[in-house]
Amino acid sequence: MAAFLLGAVLLIVQPQIVPSRPAINSNAETSSQSVQRELLKKTSQKNDFKENIHSNGSCQQLPQTIIIGVRKGGTRALLEMLSLHPDIAAAESEVHFFDWEDHYRNGLQWYINQMPFSYPHQITVEKTPAYFTSPKVPERVYNMNQSMRLLLILRDPSERVLSDYTQVFYNHMQKHKPYPSIEQFLVKHGELNVDYKAINRSLYYIHMQNWLKYFPLDHIHIVDGDKLIKDPFPEIEKVERFLKLSPQINASNFYFNKTKGFYCLRDSGRERCLHESKGRAHPQVDPRLLEKLQEYFHEPNKKFFELVGRTFDWH
Repeated sequence: MAAFLLGAVLLIVQPQIVPSRPAINSNAETSSQSVQRELLKKTSQKNDFKENIHSNGSCQQLPQTIIIGVRKGGTRALLEMLSLHPDIAAAESEVHFFDWEDHYRNGLQWYINQMPFSYPHQITVEKTPAYFTSPKVPERVYNMNQSMRLLLILRDPSERVLSDYTQVFYNHMQKHKPYPSIEQFLVKHGELNVDYKAINRSLYYIHMQNWLKYFPLDHIHIVDGDKLIKDPFPEIEKVERFLKLSPQINASNFYFNKTKGFYCLRDSGRERCLHESKGRAHPQVDPRLLEKLQEYFHEPNKKFFELVGRTFDWH
Protein backbone atom coordinates (compact mmCIF):
# COMPACT_ATOMS: atom_id res chain seq x y z
CA MET A 1 0.00 0.00 0.00
CA ALA A 2 2.86 2.37 0.96
CA ALA A 3 4.59 1.68 -2.36
CA PHE A 4 1.37 2.42 -4.24
CA LEU A 5 0.92 5.78 -2.46
CA LEU A 6 4.56 6.72 -3.10
CA GLY A 7 4.13 5.95 -6.81
CA ALA A 8 0.98 8.06 -6.97
CA VAL A 9 2.72 11.03 -5.33
CA LEU A 10 5.66 10.79 -7.72
CA LEU A 11 3.30 10.65 -10.69
CA ILE A 12 1.64 13.89 -9.56
CA VAL A 13 4.90 15.69 -8.78
CA GLN A 14 6.89 14.73 -11.88
CA PRO A 15 5.22 17.13 -14.41
CA GLN A 16 6.33 20.13 -12.34
CA ILE A 17 9.94 19.50 -13.31
CA VAL A 18 10.54 21.13 -16.67
CA PRO A 19 13.78 20.29 -18.48
CA SER A 20 15.94 23.11 -19.77
CA ARG A 21 16.35 23.64 -23.47
CA PRO A 22 19.18 21.72 -25.17
CA ALA A 23 21.14 24.94 -25.66
CA ILE A 24 22.49 24.50 -22.14
CA ASN A 25 25.46 22.21 -21.54
CA SER A 26 24.14 19.13 -19.75
CA ASN A 27 27.51 17.39 -19.21
CA ALA A 28 27.98 18.84 -15.77
CA GLU A 29 25.26 19.80 -13.35
CA THR A 30 25.41 23.54 -12.73
CA SER A 31 24.92 25.07 -9.32
CA SER A 32 21.69 26.61 -10.66
CA GLN A 33 20.30 23.19 -11.56
CA SER A 34 21.32 21.85 -8.16
CA VAL A 35 19.53 24.66 -6.35
CA GLN A 36 16.49 24.21 -8.61
CA ARG A 37 16.29 20.52 -7.69
CA GLU A 38 16.38 21.39 -3.99
CA LEU A 39 13.72 24.07 -4.53
CA LEU A 40 11.40 21.58 -6.21
CA LYS A 41 11.97 19.07 -3.44
CA LYS A 42 10.95 21.61 -0.82
CA THR A 43 7.67 22.37 -2.56
CA SER A 44 6.74 19.02 -4.10
CA GLN A 45 7.46 16.69 -1.19
CA LYS A 46 4.48 18.23 0.58
CA ASN A 47 2.57 18.05 -2.70
CA ASP A 48 1.21 21.58 -2.34
CA PHE A 49 1.35 25.15 -3.48
CA LYS A 50 -0.83 26.88 -0.92
CA GLU A 51 -2.47 29.79 -2.68
CA ASN A 52 -3.65 31.45 0.55
CA ILE A 53 -7.26 31.87 -0.50
CA HIS A 54 -9.05 34.91 0.91
CA SER A 55 -12.71 34.86 1.97
CA ASN A 56 -13.53 37.21 -0.94
CA GLY A 57 -12.33 34.63 -3.47
CA SER A 58 -8.94 36.18 -4.20
CA CYS A 59 -5.69 34.30 -3.62
CA GLN A 60 -1.91 34.55 -3.92
CA GLN A 61 -0.48 32.77 -6.93
CA LEU A 62 2.66 32.57 -9.04
CA PRO A 63 3.00 35.50 -11.48
CA GLN A 64 2.03 35.02 -15.10
CA THR A 65 4.09 38.05 -16.12
CA ILE A 66 7.43 39.39 -14.87
CA ILE A 67 9.00 42.76 -15.60
CA ILE A 68 12.61 41.59 -15.87
CA GLY A 69 14.34 44.95 -16.30
CA VAL A 70 16.28 46.89 -17.05
CA ARG A 71 17.57 48.80 -14.02
CA LYS A 72 16.89 52.54 -14.43
CA GLY A 73 14.95 51.80 -17.58
CA GLY A 74 11.56 52.82 -16.19
CA THR A 75 10.37 49.59 -14.54
CA ARG A 76 8.57 51.37 -11.70
CA ALA A 77 6.79 53.70 -14.11
CA LEU A 78 5.78 50.74 -16.27
CA LEU A 79 4.42 48.81 -13.29
CA GLU A 80 2.47 51.80 -11.96
CA MET A 81 0.98 52.50 -15.38
CA LEU A 82 0.10 48.87 -15.97
CA SER A 83 -1.56 48.77 -12.53
CA LEU A 84 -4.19 51.16 -13.89
CA HIS A 85 -5.72 48.13 -15.60
CA PRO A 86 -8.35 46.37 -13.45
CA ASP A 87 -7.13 42.95 -14.59
CA ILE A 88 -3.62 43.50 -13.21
CA ALA A 89 -2.51 42.63 -9.68
CA ALA A 90 1.03 43.89 -9.06
CA ALA A 91 3.51 43.06 -6.32
CA GLU A 92 4.47 46.31 -4.65
CA SER A 93 8.11 45.55 -3.86
CA GLU A 94 10.94 44.07 -5.89
CA VAL A 95 10.96 40.40 -4.91
CA HIS A 96 14.49 39.36 -6.03
CA PHE A 97 13.49 35.72 -5.93
CA PHE A 98 15.44 34.41 -8.91
CA ASP A 99 18.64 36.45 -8.42
CA TRP A 100 19.15 36.37 -4.63
CA GLU A 101 20.27 32.95 -3.39
CA ASP A 102 18.86 33.38 0.12
CA HIS A 103 15.43 34.09 -1.40
CA TYR A 104 15.62 31.38 -4.06
CA ARG A 105 16.45 28.68 -1.54
CA ASN A 106 13.21 29.46 0.28
CA GLY A 107 11.32 27.73 -2.54
CA LEU A 108 8.32 28.58 -4.71
CA GLN A 109 5.93 28.65 -1.76
CA TRP A 110 7.88 31.60 -0.36
CA TYR A 111 7.67 33.25 -3.79
CA ILE A 112 3.91 32.81 -3.86
CA ASN A 113 3.68 34.37 -0.42
CA GLN A 114 5.28 37.57 -1.77
CA MET A 115 2.57 37.99 -4.40
CA PRO A 116 -0.52 40.21 -4.07
CA PHE A 117 -3.98 38.71 -3.64
CA SER A 118 -5.63 38.49 -7.05
CA TYR A 119 -8.87 37.24 -8.56
CA PRO A 120 -9.01 34.40 -11.12
CA HIS A 121 -9.46 36.83 -14.04
CA GLN A 122 -6.42 38.92 -13.05
CA ILE A 123 -2.80 38.63 -14.15
CA THR A 124 -0.28 38.71 -11.32
CA VAL A 125 2.84 40.76 -12.12
CA GLU A 126 6.12 41.24 -10.28
CA LYS A 127 9.07 43.37 -11.28
CA THR A 128 12.72 43.01 -10.37
CA PRO A 129 15.01 44.99 -12.73
CA ALA A 130 18.12 42.98 -11.80
CA TYR A 131 16.67 39.85 -13.42
CA PHE A 132 17.62 40.96 -16.94
CA THR A 133 21.35 41.18 -16.24
CA SER A 134 21.63 38.17 -13.88
CA PRO A 135 23.03 35.19 -15.86
CA LYS A 136 21.29 32.51 -13.78
CA VAL A 137 17.78 34.01 -13.85
CA PRO A 138 16.51 33.02 -17.34
CA GLU A 139 16.95 29.30 -16.68
CA ARG A 140 15.29 29.57 -13.29
CA VAL A 141 12.27 31.42 -14.67
CA TYR A 142 12.02 28.90 -17.52
CA ASN A 143 12.11 25.95 -15.11
CA MET A 144 9.22 27.50 -13.19
CA ASN A 145 7.08 28.41 -16.20
CA GLN A 146 8.26 28.08 -19.80
CA SER A 147 5.16 29.99 -20.98
CA MET A 148 5.96 33.09 -18.93
CA ARG A 149 5.23 36.44 -20.59
CA LEU A 150 8.15 38.80 -20.01
CA LEU A 151 8.28 42.59 -20.10
CA LEU A 152 11.60 44.35 -20.73
CA ILE A 153 11.82 48.14 -20.71
CA LEU A 154 14.94 49.74 -22.17
CA ARG A 155 16.28 53.27 -22.54
CA ASP A 156 19.15 54.81 -24.48
CA PRO A 157 22.15 52.95 -22.99
CA SER A 158 24.14 56.14 -22.37
CA GLU A 159 21.23 57.77 -20.55
CA ARG A 160 20.72 54.59 -18.54
CA VAL A 161 24.37 54.73 -17.38
CA LEU A 162 23.89 58.29 -16.15
CA SER A 163 20.65 57.35 -14.36
CA ASP A 164 22.39 54.38 -12.79
CA TYR A 165 25.11 56.62 -11.37
CA THR A 166 22.57 59.24 -10.25
CA GLN A 167 20.61 56.73 -8.18
CA VAL A 168 23.68 55.45 -6.34
CA PHE A 169 24.95 59.02 -5.87
CA TYR A 170 21.72 60.16 -4.19
CA ASN A 171 21.59 57.03 -2.03
CA HIS A 172 25.01 57.98 -0.66
CA MET A 173 24.01 61.62 -0.25
CA GLN A 174 20.97 60.66 1.84
CA LYS A 175 23.25 58.72 4.16
CA HIS A 176 25.69 61.65 4.26
CA LYS A 177 28.38 59.53 2.65
CA PRO A 178 30.82 60.90 0.06
CA TYR A 179 30.67 59.48 -3.45
CA PRO A 180 33.10 59.91 -6.37
CA SER A 181 32.19 62.01 -9.40
CA ILE A 182 30.89 60.19 -12.45
CA GLU A 183 34.12 60.98 -14.32
CA GLN A 184 36.01 58.86 -11.78
CA PHE A 185 33.88 55.89 -12.81
CA LEU A 186 33.78 56.55 -16.53
CA VAL A 187 37.49 57.22 -17.02
CA LYS A 188 40.38 54.87 -16.26
CA HIS A 189 43.97 55.55 -17.36
CA GLY A 190 42.69 58.26 -19.69
CA GLU A 191 40.28 55.90 -21.49
CA LEU A 192 36.62 54.99 -21.11
CA ASN A 193 36.34 52.54 -18.22
CA VAL A 194 34.45 49.68 -19.88
CA ASP A 195 34.69 47.68 -16.62
CA TYR A 196 32.27 50.07 -14.92
CA LYS A 197 29.24 47.96 -13.93
CA ALA A 198 26.77 50.58 -15.11
CA ILE A 199 28.23 50.30 -18.63
CA ASN A 200 27.99 46.51 -18.57
CA ARG A 201 24.30 46.71 -17.64
CA SER A 202 23.72 48.74 -20.80
CA LEU A 203 25.19 46.08 -23.12
CA TYR A 204 21.71 44.85 -23.84
CA TYR A 205 22.56 42.35 -26.57
CA ILE A 206 24.74 40.26 -24.21
CA HIS A 207 21.97 39.86 -21.65
CA MET A 208 19.28 39.41 -24.29
CA GLN A 209 21.19 36.49 -25.81
CA ASN A 210 20.97 34.71 -22.47
CA TRP A 211 17.20 35.15 -22.27
CA LEU A 212 16.69 33.98 -25.85
CA LYS A 213 18.32 30.65 -24.97
CA TYR A 214 15.16 29.88 -23.00
CA PHE A 215 12.33 32.09 -24.26
CA PRO A 216 11.30 32.85 -27.86
CA LEU A 217 11.28 36.49 -28.84
CA ASP A 218 7.49 36.56 -29.02
CA HIS A 219 7.39 35.88 -25.26
CA ILE A 220 9.44 39.01 -24.53
CA HIS A 221 7.86 42.40 -25.14
CA ILE A 222 10.32 45.28 -25.26
CA VAL A 223 8.93 48.60 -24.03
CA ASP A 224 10.65 51.73 -25.33
CA GLY A 225 11.47 53.51 -22.07
CA ASP A 226 12.34 56.79 -23.78
CA LYS A 227 8.96 56.90 -25.51
CA LEU A 228 7.18 55.87 -22.31
CA ILE A 229 8.55 59.00 -20.65
CA LYS A 230 7.58 61.32 -23.51
CA ASP A 231 4.21 59.79 -24.45
CA PRO A 232 3.18 56.85 -22.22
CA PHE A 233 -0.21 55.90 -23.65
CA PRO A 234 0.89 54.31 -26.98
CA GLU A 235 3.49 52.18 -25.18
CA ILE A 236 0.96 50.97 -22.60
CA GLU A 237 -1.47 50.10 -25.40
CA LYS A 238 1.17 47.78 -26.84
CA VAL A 239 1.66 46.14 -23.44
CA GLU A 240 -2.09 45.56 -23.14
CA ARG A 241 -2.10 43.80 -26.51
CA PHE A 242 0.96 41.70 -25.61
CA LEU A 243 -0.67 40.52 -22.39
CA LYS A 244 -3.99 39.98 -24.22
CA LEU A 245 -5.79 42.39 -21.92
CA SER A 246 -8.95 44.20 -22.89
CA PRO A 247 -8.17 47.86 -23.70
CA GLN A 248 -9.02 49.56 -20.41
CA ILE A 249 -6.25 52.16 -20.04
CA ASN A 250 -6.74 55.32 -22.08
CA ALA A 251 -5.06 58.67 -22.73
CA SER A 252 -7.07 60.40 -19.97
CA ASN A 253 -5.22 58.27 -17.40
CA PHE A 254 -2.09 60.34 -18.04
CA TYR A 255 -1.41 64.03 -17.53
CA PHE A 256 1.79 66.01 -17.81
CA ASN A 257 2.97 67.58 -14.57
CA LYS A 258 4.88 70.74 -15.49
CA THR A 259 6.40 71.04 -12.02
CA LYS A 260 7.91 67.56 -12.07
CA GLY A 261 8.56 67.56 -15.79
CA PHE A 262 7.04 64.16 -16.55
CA TYR A 263 3.71 62.37 -16.81
CA CYS A 264 1.65 61.45 -13.77
CA LEU A 265 -1.34 59.13 -13.43
CA ARG A 266 -5.05 59.74 -13.03
CA ASP A 267 -7.20 56.85 -11.83
CA SER A 268 -10.89 57.15 -10.90
CA GLY A 269 -10.43 60.82 -10.09
CA ARG A 270 -7.28 60.24 -8.04
CA GLU A 271 -4.05 61.81 -9.27
CA ARG A 272 -0.63 60.44 -8.33
CA CYS A 273 2.94 60.86 -9.47
CA LEU A 274 5.95 58.61 -9.17
CA HIS A 275 8.19 58.93 -6.14
CA GLU A 276 10.38 62.04 -5.97
CA SER A 277 13.42 59.82 -6.56
CA LYS A 278 12.23 59.36 -10.15
CA GLY A 279 13.23 61.85 -12.80
CA ARG A 280 16.22 63.29 -10.98
CA ALA A 281 18.57 65.50 -13.00
CA HIS A 282 21.65 63.72 -14.30
CA PRO A 283 25.12 65.00 -13.47
CA GLN A 284 26.86 67.31 -15.92
CA VAL A 285 29.30 65.31 -18.05
CA ASP A 286 32.03 66.65 -20.30
CA PRO A 287 30.54 66.54 -23.84
CA ARG A 288 33.65 64.78 -25.18
CA LEU A 289 33.35 62.05 -22.54
CA LEU A 290 29.64 61.67 -23.26
CA GLU A 291 30.44 61.36 -26.96
CA LYS A 292 32.96 58.61 -26.17
CA LEU A 293 30.30 56.77 -24.19
CA GLN A 294 27.82 57.03 -27.04
CA GLU A 295 30.41 55.85 -29.56
CA TYR A 296 31.22 52.85 -27.38
CA PHE A 297 27.58 51.73 -27.46
CA HIS A 298 27.22 52.11 -31.22
CA GLU A 299 28.23 48.54 -32.14
CA PRO A 300 26.55 46.84 -29.15
CA ASN A 301 23.34 48.68 -30.00
CA LYS A 302 23.59 47.54 -33.61
CA LYS A 303 23.97 43.92 -32.45
CA PHE A 304 20.94 44.31 -30.21
CA PHE A 305 18.82 45.72 -33.03
CA GLU A 306 19.75 42.75 -35.23
CA LEU A 307 18.99 40.34 -32.40
CA VAL A 308 15.46 41.60 -31.77
CA GLY A 309 14.64 42.73 -35.32
CA ARG A 310 13.84 46.25 -34.23
CA THR A 311 15.58 49.62 -33.96
CA PHE A 312 15.41 52.29 -31.27
CA ASP A 313 16.16 56.00 -31.40
CA TRP A 314 19.38 55.84 -29.40
CA HIS A 315 22.57 57.84 -29.94
